[in-house]
Amino acid sequence: MINSKKSGILARREMIEGYLFISPWIIGFIVFIAGPLCASLILSFCEWGFLSPPKLIGTKNYINLFEKDPLFLQSLRVTLRYVLISIPLGTVGSLLLAILMNQKLKCISLFRTAYYLPAVVSGVAIALVWMWVFNADFGILNYLLGKLGIVGPRWLFSRTWGLPALIIINVWKLMPSNMVIYLVGLQSIPEHFYEAAEIDGANWWVKFWKITLPLITPIIFFNLVMNLIVSFQMFTEAYVMTGGGPANATLSYGLYLYRVAFEYFDMGYACALAWVLFAIILLCTLLVFKSSPFWVYYEAEVRGYKQ
Repeated sequence: MINSKKSGILARREMIEGYLFISPWIIGFIVFIAGPLCASLILSFCEWGFLSPPKLIGTKNYINLFEKDPLFLQSLRVTLRYVLISIPLGTVGSLLLAILMNQKLKCISLFRTAYYLPAVVSGVAIALVWMWVFNADFGILNYLLGKLGIVGPRWLFSRTWGLPALIIINVWKLMPSNMVIYLVGLQSIPEHFYEAAEIDGANWWVKFWKITLPLITPIIFFNLVMNLIVSFQMFTEAYVMTGGGPANATLSYGLYLYRVAFEYFDMGYACALAWVLFAIILLCTLLVFKSSPFWVYYEAEVRGYKQ
């Protein structure tokens, strides 16, 4: 009886100590994440311009988004094009780069480090460097195109080429971190799979299609979800490089949300924009999860292949 009482006291003491140790994280989560999330959800049903108290207006903000705000639809179109083009290109490019970096070559570690460096550089610094690259008068890209006899466009000042320029930057940004994750996956594939395939006469394409690709589908799935979330929130490049122009051709959803909140000071409307973006990202992520049973293999098995 005494032992059980002591054990109960010890269990409660350990529980209290455990909560005390994690209390900084709990406080930080409530103050900086959960609290602002709940506040933004409430404010999305209000009219609030900072200078006056919030006024409850129901679903008016959400109705105005779809019925009276052409910039909302324009920013959504721009962001969807940005996501739908840059993610496939980034996925394929980073996978090919990982395959190259997986070769057993001299000084390969140096190349891996060099290709990964963009992942640790500030987004603003990247945007400033690419502004020089895309400069219409003395940028290196137009200079190289000129050497080929091609007159380069005015990239960041063109309604046609402004968004493709931002897509190129996003693909370039996605590749380093994705490459490292793919590289880990490639190096974790057992060598005896390839040895068995070679004995059966499989060429490099069959080995890639029937062994490599199925075994790294969980990594492709992970990168796809993460890239989807990050790309939908594109802000820095549009803000620094184009300001959403010309003629709103590069007005991303994140940039428009920023303008509404901190330039037009309509915080309630901005909160509604934020929650619509959350719903879109959630829907797209759920669709990817729903599709995963048809193409993601979690078991270390390779189905039969044909030469």
